[in-house]
Amino acid sequence: MALGIYISVPFCRSKCTFCNFASGVFSRDRMQRYVDRVCADMADSARIAESLGAVYERDVDTIYLGGGTPSTLAPDQPEQLFQSVRERFRVLPDAEVTVECAPGTLSAEVIATLLRCGVNRVSMGVQSFVDQETRAVARLHDRAITLADLDRLRAAGLANINLDLIAGLPHQTEESWRYSVRELIASEVPHASVYILEVDEDSRLGRELIAGGQRYHAHHVPDGDQTARFYEIACDLLTEAGIAQYEISNFARPGFESRHNLKYWTRRPYLGFGVDAHSMLLARQLHPDFPESTAAVRFSAADDLDRYLAQTTSEYESSCVTQRQALEEEMFLGLRLNRGVALDALCEHRRSPLPPAFHAVVREVTENGLLQESEGRLLLTERGRLLSNEVFARFINL
Repeated sequence: MALGIYISVPFCRSKCTFCNFASGVFSRDRMQRYVDRVCADMADSARIAESLGAVYERDVDTIYLGGGTPSTLAPDQPEQLFQSVRERFRVLPDAEVTVECAPGTLSAEVIATLLRCGVNRVSMGVQSFVDQETRAVARLHDRAITLADLDRLRAAGLANINLDLIAGLPHQTEESWRYSVRELIASEVPHASVYILEVDEDSRLGRELIAGGQRYHAHHVPDGDQTARFYEIACDLLTEAGIAQYEISNFARPGFESRHNLKYWTRRPYLGFGVDAHSMLLARQLHPDFPESTAAVRFSAADDLDRYLAQTTSEYESSCVTQRQALEEEMFLGLRLNRGVALDALCEHRRSPLPPAFHAVVREVTENGLLQESEGRLLLTERGRLLSNEVFARFINL
C-alpha cells in the first residue's frame, strides 16, 4: 500500500492572530538547520519504523509540504527536501505533490522551484477576499495579490489549486462572507477548503476571545450561530457552482479531491517529517511487544522547533492502535466524508463482531437527527456536520 509523505515547514513571514499551529517567524539560519534535520530524519525513517514495529513501505503516491508557509523557504531548500524524498522512497509517476503557499510569496523564482520539484498541486491560504478581514488577522496579502498569484500559477501550468476560506473572522458579515465565497467560485479553482474559526488558547485571537477582550479585533468576531450560518451558505453556494462537498471542510470539482488528505480520513498509511508531524503505519503482526489486537502504530515528532533541533537523533512519541481503537478512528475519520462509512467494510476489517456499544451509539445519534443510514452506509446529516465533534466524541471509548 503506497504511502503519503507529509513534511512540516513551520516558518512564516508573520504569525496570524488566529493561528494555533506550531509555526512562527525564524531566521534563515534556523531554516537551513531545520531542512538538514528533516532530511536526516528521512534517512533514518526505515530504522524508526522497524524499531516501532511498523510496516515500512517505500512506494509513495502523495507528498504534502505543509506549514507554516513552505513558500518562504529559499529556493534550494525545497529542492533539498524533495531530493531527499526521492532518494529514500519510490515516488510513483502519477503521485500528487502538493505545496501550501501564502498569497504574496509566489514569485517567479518560487514557482520555477515548485515546477523543478515536481509539484502539481498548490494550496493557498487566502482565508478571505475582503481586505479588511485579512488585515484584521495580520495576513500580509489582499485580494489583488491573491488574484495575481492565481494568474501566475496558471500561466506556469499549475492549475490544480485549492483555496482556503475561514468562516468567523473579525468584521465578517453575511454579506462579506457571500462575497468571499463568490470570489472563490469566480476564480474557477477546482478545490476549496472552508474552515470555521477555532477558538482555543493556542492562538492569540482565541485567548482574547476566551478572555472577553478586544485585542486583535476579538470584539468583532461573529458569534457561533452566525459562523454556523456562514458555513451553511458556503456549502450551498459551492454545491450550486459544481464544487461538491466531499468532506466536512472540503469541496472539489469531479476528480480534484485531495488524494493526500483522503489518506488521513480513510486511515491509509502516511509518514510525517518535521516539527509536530504525525505518522500512522500498519503494525507488523508478529512484533513481540504488541498485543494481538494491535492494528497500527501512530507516532509524532516534537511540537517545538527548539526542542526538535536540539535532538541528536530521531525521537518520536508513539502509541499502538488496537483493533477497538481502529474502529473508533474509522468512525470519527470516515464520518467526516460525505460518503460516510460502509458498515460491511467495518465488519470486514475487524477480527470480531462490532461491539454492542457501537450499535447503541449509532441508534442514539441517529435518533437525535445527527446520523443517518443509507444503502448500507452511515452518514452525518446536515445538522450532524455542524455538530460533528459531538458525534465523533460518542464513538470514543466504545
